[in-house]
Amino acid sequence: MIHIRPHEQAGIAGKPGSQFTGDAFPYLTMPATDGVTINSVDFTPGARTHWHTHERGQIILVVAGRGLIQSEGGPIEVLRQGDTVWIPGGERHWHGAAPDSFLIHTAISLGVTDWSNPVADEDYHGPVRSEETAS
Repeated sequence: MIHIRPHEQAGIAGKPGSQFTGDAFPYLTMPATDGVTINSVDFTPGARTHWHTHERGQIILVVAGRGLIQSEGGPIEVLRQGDTVWIPGGERHWHGAAPDSFLIHTAISLGVTDWSNPVADEDYHGPVRSEETAS
């Protein structure tokens, strides 16, 4: 068992903006342990990750605010407080705050993360899947 107390956490992970567009502040809650990394990320309005994949998948737990998430080739979906999202291993995706809201989420990443290019503004501002049609 590994028990990580708040004062033992690693703090800000890397340089804010290194894998993000806009102001996002990743906080490394648990460094890679047996291939699992846990980050809490605060996104300002419009901030988002670059496109990326996770070797064995990722779990997103939305703590506060409203955000957007999209898998490559799929619709942009709205994230709301209390949502949980599973992204399978190897699925290229991005996530971040809505244009008019902050977002705080906890990301549990399994295996190696492979970062890619930034999400283009025209893709970020693309059509959002209506919640009425979401399954």
